[in-house]
Amino acid sequence: MESKNFSPAARLKSFKYAFAGISILIKSQHNAWLHAVATLVVCFAGFYFQLTALEWRWLVLAIILVWAAEALNTAIEFLADAVSPDHHPLVAKSKDVAAAAVLIAALGAVIIGLLIFIPHIITYLQRGN
Repeated sequence: MESKNFSPAARLKSFKYAFAGISILIKSQHNAWLHAVATLVVCFAGFYFQLTALEWRWLVLAIILVWAAEALNTAIEFLADAVSPDHHPLVAKSKDVAAAAVLIAALGAVIIGLLIFIPHIITYLQRGN
């Protein structure tokens, strides 16, 4: 196997591919639109409630995990469809498990969001705002 030397141009090209992947994800997946809306709502709420740096860290981690899971799920679906365009039970199982990963990440993000925002919402309501 031939080792390639580091090339700044090649690194920049790899970013181009990554951004193309993000574009494909957003354009082709309806759930990505839901994740985008949820991300915006959470960020606006975070600014509104003036979250601490630690709270932001947890939220950013949760957001990243959901987006990464959705991207991997989409990649698995595309690859599975290319390899087996006809229905195959193992391909169906792999797609289901990949979708489960997104669901697990999203539920975890909701729990993190509730743990962070509920105390802020309670304080807001107690102040009578």
